[in-house]
Amino acid sequence: MVDMKPTKNGFGEGLVELGRRNPRVVALGCDITGSVMVSLFKDAFPDRFFSIGIAEQNAAQIAAGLSLAGFVPFFSTYGVFASGRCWDQIRTTICYTELNVKIGGAHGGISVGPDGATHQALEEIGNMRAIPNMTVIVPADATETRKATIAAGEMLGPCYVRFGREAVPSWTKEDDPFEIGNANLVRDGNDVAVIACGVMVYEALCAAEELEKEGISVRVVNLHTVKPIDTGAIVSCAEKCGCIVAAEEHQIYGGFCGAVAEQVVQHCPVPMEFVAVDDRFGESGDPEELMSEFGLTSSDIVSAIRNVLKRSGK
Repeated sequence: MVDMKPTKNGFGEGLVELGRRNPRVVALGCDITGSVMVSLFKDAFPDRFFSIGIAEQNAAQIAAGLSLAGFVPFFSTYGVFASGRCWDQIRTTICYTELNVKIGGAHGGISVGPDGATHQALEEIGNMRAIPNMTVIVPADATETRKATIAAGEMLGPCYVRFGREAVPSWTKEDDPFEIGNANLVRDGNDVAVIACGVMVYEALCAAEELEKEGISVRVVNLHTVKPIDTGAIVSCAEKCGCIVAAEEHQIYGGFCGAVAEQVVQHCPVPMEFVAVDDRFGESGDPEELMSEFGLTSSDIVSAIRNVLKRSGK
């Protein structure tokens, strides 16, 4: 049985670990500190926490100022606000000048559930990866989110880490490698490759196990860093398998699937299928029901695999 844990817990735990390692790490809250688990850092280091209130643009600017003073600031709020309401401040103040600011985008994806369309971040991967100098990480589970948060704090430059609210399978191991920009091969195979990020990696593994019963060999890659993207891992999938499915809990336009396709079309064109939100806003509902409604389950990945295998003549 796989343990279930919200990825936001990994963010909070990673932030506390960073605080222990580096006294220059500080955190900014935007009135939902407990909801995004920055409260763990606040409790551990109250003198290094700043409550900004519901003022995301202010938080981005204050974080920029703190970075110029030599601190390593993290500000976190729901991803739809962190990437949208202060996009101009992130682009012009933080990224244009390459400031060492870290952004925690919470409640990513449709699996936020009953919060509905206004709070379901389905565009932020595209928003963030389009900005020069920004690193974008979408960890697969809570354990990897903790590693990603620590890695973000130890790298130099702007970084956006996306994580969710609901408890999801926590399947990666403590000793699994994590390095920004390097994808992890989590299951080998040679018939088709599924390249995924976030919670979709586990769905891809479930799909691979299902198809193994039919003798279909599925390669699964956890491409946790959307930018800078691991071109070598993608090309290897294309060359070895001859067809690819890309999967993300995000809009199909402008996000992870597009980033993978850009590399495929430039370096090793092969048939591709996408599993993502099909150009629509979210809805309120139970997270599991929404994942099914929006076509983001292992069954949807199985269907995409069958389609791409057919197109590739296998």
